Amino acid sequence: CPDSVISSIYSVLNRWRGHIFEEFPLAGTSMFVVKAYLPVNESFGFTGNLRGSAGGQAFPQCVFDHWQLLPGDPLDSKSMAGSVVVETRKRKGLAETANVPSLG
Repeated sequence: CPDSVISSIYSVLNRWRGHIFEEFPLAGTSMFVVKAYLPVNESFGFTGNLRGSAGGQAFPQCVFDHWQLLPGDPLDSKSMAGSVVVETRKRKGLAETANVPSLG
């Protein structure tokens, strides 16, 4: 991307829970490469949002890199992990809360 839209890229990545881990200029140009991690769950619609915010001057390439555990209890709907569970259950047409038997 051109250096003039880097702030837009940072802004979009922050809104989509992205984490920038590398940025460098392409030799002999005014273009930059920005490398970031973006949760897969947050990636749907990302390309259009990024290109729109950068005036069509940013061109993302997405590649799977690694797995990472979500923080929190998946049975607590207020935690990040629990929020993902609730949204997944809604998308699949299931009740928002699971009936998990007590182990005690």
